[in-house]
Amino acid sequence: MIKKESKNTLRKRRHLRIRKKIVGTSQRPRLSVYRSNKQFFVQLIDDQNHHTLLSARSSEIEPGANLKTAAAVGKLIAERALEKGIENVVFDRSGYIYHGRIKALAEAARAAGLKF
Repeated sequence: MIKKESKNTLRKRRHLRIRKKIVGTSQRPRLSVYRSNKQFFVQLIDDQNHHTLLSARSSEIEPGANLKTAAAVGKLIAERALEKGIENVVFDRSGYIYHGRIKALAEAARAAGLKF
């Protein structure tokens, strides 16, 4: 019998592969995205000092985890980052495919002024 690994286990494996290469600094923090079925969670993280600089989530805006909410969260995190003087970030998609909601969030953050 073939045993198939869950999608989340495979995503976590991809995430570890990505994290070997991506490091956030205080000058250029890591924009980490977590997507659940009900919400989005986004953080700006300084990996050198092990410190979360900013965070935003979809429940602050409206319930749901659709394209519209993803774009709103991307815009919100970009506005908060620009207020703190953070303009350049490293995008960490956390093993998710750059498609759909993740892509909408990234494009909205770019449109609001973040550079990555």
